[in-house]
Amino acid sequence: MLVPLVLRAGTDLKTLARRFWKVAAPYWWSEDKAQARLQLAGVFALTLATTGISVGFNFLGRDFYNALADKDQEQFTKQLLYYLGGFAVGVPFFVLRDYARETLSLRWRSWMTSYYMKRYFKNRTFYKIQSQSLIDNPDQRINDDLSAFTGTALAFSLTLLNAVVDLVSFSNILYGIYPPLFVVLIVYSLGGTAISVFLGKSLVNLNFMQEKKEADFRYGLVRVRENAESIAFYGGEENELQLLLDRFRRAYQNLSELLIASRNLEFFTNGYRYLIQILPAAVVAPMFFAGKIEFGVINQSVSAFNHILSDFSLIVFQFQSISAFSAVIDRLGEFDDLLGENGSSLSPRRDSIDGINISFKSGSPSVLSSNGSQMQSEPGIVLEICDLTLLTPRGGNILITDFNMELKDKDHLLVMGPSGCGKTSLLRALAGLWTSGTGDIIYHARDSRQLQTATLGSNEPSNIKPEGEELLQSSKQRRDNGIFFVPQRPYMVLGTLRQQLLYPTWTANIHQSPTNDAQSKAPLSFLSEVSTSDGVGAKPEMPSTDELIRVLEVVRLGYILPRFNGMDSVHDWASVLSLGEQQRLAFARLLLAKPTLVLLDESTSALDDTNEVHLYSQIEAAGITYISVGHRKTLHRFHNKVLYISKSDSATGSLRNWELKPTDQKSIEESSPFAS
Repeated sequence: MLVPLVLRAGTDLKTLARRFWKVAAPYWWSEDKAQARLQLAGVFALTLATTGISVGFNFLGRDFYNALADKDQEQFTKQLLYYLGGFAVGVPFFVLRDYARETLSLRWRSWMTSYYMKRYFKNRTFYKIQSQSLIDNPDQRINDDLSAFTGTALAFSLTLLNAVVDLVSFSNILYGIYPPLFVVLIVYSLGGTAISVFLGKSLVNLNFMQEKKEADFRYGLVRVRENAESIAFYGGEENELQLLLDRFRRAYQNLSELLIASRNLEFFTNGYRYLIQILPAAVVAPMFFAGKIEFGVINQSVSAFNHILSDFSLIVFQFQSISAFSAVIDRLGEFDDLLGENGSSLSPRRDSIDGINISFKSGSPSVLSSNGSQMQSEPGIVLEICDLTLLTPRGGNILITDFNMELKDKDHLLVMGPSGCGKTSLLRALAGLWTSGTGDIIYHARDSRQLQTATLGSNEPSNIKPEGEELLQSSKQRRDNGIFFVPQRPYMVLGTLRQQLLYPTWTANIHQSPTNDAQSKAPLSFLSEVSTSDGVGAKPEMPSTDELIRVLEVVRLGYILPRFNGMDSVHDWASVLSLGEQQRLAFARLLLAKPTLVLLDESTSALDDTNEVHLYSQIEAAGITYISVGHRKTLHRFHNKVLYISKSDSATGSLRNWELKPTDQKSIEESSPFAS
């Protein structure tokens, strides 16, 4: 039978069907397909069994009421025992059907959660979605919408299967009892469907908007929790309260409209449901009064009529569920389209004159010296920037024009300039977060570190460049090749102090540690696969506890160990550590990771001069090349090159807005027209 899908404004049936198939299909052809299909077959078999049991109860009910009407006590007792036996045999099938369906739904949801989260984090998609505001509340789509989709899709599929079998089974029974009753059923169900669609046509869009508004309100509450101290310092309680109440008011208003539309639909559907309790009996009653049928046949006709009507009236009985499900399909479809390989808003622009190419290059070719020993033709090069013009991703505003630079091993570059000139944006470009513009950024792997390549999937174009170069594929690949980033406000992960120190270099090792045996033995293997990139590469051996304690002492954080009861205590570290302590902890991560090049974005802004000097001396002693963004002129002493950037005034970007000089040049701060 056909169940028309109800659509919200702006979404056509073809788009909704395409999105449903695109979201639902991958699991059934995934690595878990054998188990999934086996469980689905079991659920279908149990559904067919319950339909057969319902048919059996239909005939048992007829004979039971016939015995009651005939006042035949012996036959009544016999039919009662049959009825009780049927319950004992049949009820477990109904329970097992529901259990098997919920189990399969949970397994499907688990796979889809893993599938969508890997795509969400792959190639920094989560960053692009957030920074470009492409869709609202991706967290809600992963958590709530996936759960609703798997459960509802499976339930509707079984409902449709049950409806088809019911129609075949009970239509024959009903038509055999009284053909006019079958005609009444068809007219009644079609009329009810048309009226319910008319009364509830606004429900789909209201359900869609309710999901969004509830998620917006919940997100606002989370923001207050995450920024509690800042709000308290500002005294912004009243402002936050007003913003949250405004978001809740929007959800309330939409829900009020949703309840009104539901109420209007319920007026009809409740009357529709109650009328069918007497309608079949009223139609066949004249035949009973004429002695043409037995009393039990009336009960049998009512039962068959209800079964078939429920099949024909899926729209009437399930209209609100269908409208809510349509909204879920719409939201997940938008999300899936965005994550898809063909999503133009997220597709990286590789090998294009319209994009910045970021690549890694292995050690320069060796040449023979006069005494026959090996030597490098280009010793010590860490980073090359060639003809870089950097634009903002969405607005296309010019930030840096025609920038060229070569950074050698143990060179240290300081980037300075007025706020908004593009200092941090340059670091974003170096990290591969921004690729809007033109030019090339080439990293040279240290001789002791082999180039860590990425293995491309069969459906991905090859981005391997000739002459030992490979284009940037993922953040993990960048990290494996010795590039590390330290932001102004370090990210504090959820977990122990040990995990804070090992993040992000040894995250996978921590989650697969012996203390997590339950996870490693989990029956759903796809939930243990945490890699979101294809980059592979050797990393330093995981530090011991003694080494972690030692590095905390080096960055002058040793005192926090007794304060928080050791390495394995769990706290909300972003709240219990000051910003200065968080910045020192970020330097501890850096010293443990031992990268080739580190990008520091005002990473000591919350530290006093003494601690700043100490930390910079530590990373310099470790032989790490670094690029720093900062405003303090005291930073000059830790760098041998300074890049000054001014705001670009040229609409065409033809005028150079940067100046690169050595820091040992006298009075460079005063003499430079670009000085901050």
